[in-house]
Amino acid sequence: MGILIWLIVGGVIGWLASLIMKTDAQQGIFLNIIVGIIGAFLGGWLGGMLGIGGGDINDGNFSLTGLLMSLIGAIVLLAIVNLFRRGRVR
Repeated sequence: MGILIWLIVGGVIGWLASLIMKTDAQQGIFLNIIVGIIGAFLGGWLGGMLGIGGGDINDGNFSLTGLLMSLIGAIVLLAIVNLFRRGRVR
């Protein structure tokens, strides 16, 4: 059951990040889930480096701080992908 919730929350986080970065038309549900999960890892790592508590969704932390760190990580991930794909952050 935990994996199903993890996939759903990862998909929502990835979808929100793609809406913010205006890449929603370029990716489907599968890529949204991948971006959300990898973004959660990235957000948790960045949060740990900056000393922001709360963890991320990959730690089983579904607090507001954890969800926001996951969203920020997904946005950073999409910005990096856009930088390599187009040569600029959109």
